[in-house]
Amino acid sequence: MIQVMIVEDDPMVSRINSKFLERLDGFNLVNAVSNIKDAIVCMNNNQIDLILLDVYLPKESGMDLLKWLRSNEYKVDVILITADNTSKMVRDAFRYGVVDYLIKPFTFERFKESLVAYKTRKKKFEKIDVLEQDSIDKYMRLYSDNDCEKEYEKGINQYTYKIIANNLKKNPEEFKTAEEISDESGMARVTVRRYLEYMKTEGTIEMDIEYGKVGRPQHKYRII
Repeated sequence: MIQVMIVEDDPMVSRINSKFLERLDGFNLVNAVSNIKDAIVCMNNNQIDLILLDVYLPKESGMDLLKWLRSNEYKVDVILITADNTSKMVRDAFRYGVVDYLIKPFTFERFKESLVAYKTRKKKFEKIDVLEQDSIDKYMRLYSDNDCEKEYEKGINQYTYKIIANNLKKNPEEFKTAEEISDESGMARVTVRRYLEYMKTEGTIEMDIEYGKVGRPQHKYRII
């Protein structure tokens, strides 16, 4: 079981992250705190494997906690969760060894993807003393090479694109409506429709029109 601490000053966001965590197997929330002092107390009194860390805390920065952890050689991993999407903050975070960087607001699917990838890597490293290069490449990357190299049109976010594509890949023979994908992914229907139109234009998916006895015809989509 992976022991987790949440460091987040916004009570609503902290509850959401806690609820997200409860939906994932293999994770246990040890504590959710709102400041660095309480985070350090929790670290000193519990075995923590992973911290979900906000940057903007009351009169302090989550980066200060991250730096403190590294300077004191705590063996703990950190996923930064913040609204700060400046390149400087992202660079600084990875320099101090975060394993992922989530920009608020994010979907449950993006949260799940991050933590499942972390759990997979952690289990792999614990089982094997020596890793070959291809194993390291596979487990250190959150996304595949194809995802990294793919060029997206301006305004198209690769993570949102991936969530919708993965939803369709679950049952590749099945046609789905934008409403069904929206309900399953937690994303707004208008966002799902926009991405589906983009994916249809690039030839990633195909569309079928289902005519019912009443109401407007339904547009359904399937991955190619």
